[in-house]
Amino acid sequence: QVQLVESGGGLVPPGGSLRLSCAASGILFRLYDMDWYRQAPGKQRELVAAITSGGSTNYADSVKGRFTISRDNSKNTVYLQMNSLKPEDTAVYYCNANPHYGGLASYWGQGTQVTVSS
Repeated sequence: QVQLVESGGGLVPPGGSLRLSCAASGILFRLYDMDWYRQAPGKQRELVAAITSGGSTNYADSVKGRFTISRDNSKNTVYLQMNSLKPEDTAVYYCNANPHYGGLASYWGQGTQVTVSS
């Protein structure tokens, strides 16, 4: 079966940092684009950061310059380094895998809670 297992969430004060990890199994990882989404209470789920199978990256305007997405294909893992965290970054963060060329299913992780509070 396909699994996306997330880790690294938690409670952090404003200005702090966290690194989220998402380890994938059951897919040919190098053929998938990997995304991080987040959803805060009462808000729509939004795309935070994306990295293609070839390593190209894109970010939401709200996190650009503060967050960095990366991947390690040898470990089947995608990361989200989050710096200068703000209370408005508080959300459940989800890992998503999409086949770069289509024709296959997409998959979601279970979500991990990030809370930015003093």
